[in-house]
Amino acid sequence: MEINFFKPNVTHIKKMQEVVKEEVDNGTILLRTEDEMANTIRSYTVVEVDGEIAGFTALHIHSARLSEVRSLVVSKKFRGLSLGKKLVESCIEEGKNLGLNQILSLTYQKEFFEKLGFDEIEKEQIPEHKIWADCIRCKYFPKCDEIAMVYDL
Repeated sequence: MEINFFKPNVTHIKKMQEVVKEEVDNGTILLRTEDEMANTIRSYTVVEVDGEIAGFTALHIHSARLSEVRSLVVSKKFRGLSLGKKLVESCIEEGKNLGLNQILSLTYQKEFFEKLGFDEIEKEQIPEHKIWADCIRCKYFPKCDEIAMVYDL
């Protein structure tokens, strides 16, 4: 089994959207249009297994201090290979290299992020104005049941 992590280009967007479609449909990941993904393509990291896109995530920078793990997904076919963990670790490493202070995650997977060193915070503690522009697009807004977690770099 050959596993490859890489920074995608815009030609990967359609396949990435196919991988995340089920999670978008059930409301666990916010829809990102093709144009939005193209605009932020540099923030993504993709993992392939034997040449097939198995998952991806994005490290979105909100400010010189705060970034966010976004759109973390691993295809059901490839779960159990620690690919999600490795994708988040790549975000942590990238955040350190960029000189950021903190990485935020809004998640339903509290235990997963705790194992990676993230700590739960109250949503009211979310630094800056992070997400409200994104949150208003969520089908669960304003009754958000995601858990806010942060990792201090």
